[in-house]
Amino acid sequence: MGVEAKKMANSIAAAGGNFGERLKSWPERVKSFYNDVRTEMRKVTAPSWKEVQATTAVVVITVFIFGVYFFIIDNAIQKGVNLLYSSFGK
Repeated sequence: MGVEAKKMANSIAAAGGNFGERLKSWPERVKSFYNDVRTEMRKVTAPSWKEVQATTAVVVITVFIFGVYFFIIDNAIQKGVNLLYSSFGK
């Protein structure tokens, strides 16, 4: 079990079952939560300009490929449906 999961399990166990105990432990749980958030946010790093350019290029190329793919599939389905309608419509 991870450290965060153990903390959460201990926090829940310490909170007890009744509402009064949970209400009393609320400020400590909030403080613990914000400390955990602060710790995790210190680990976050912004991507470099080179990484942003690379991922943007991948997204643009992927969108273009999917666009071409769906254009081809849409035209094939449209021609198939038109062929069906024309063969049964006469």
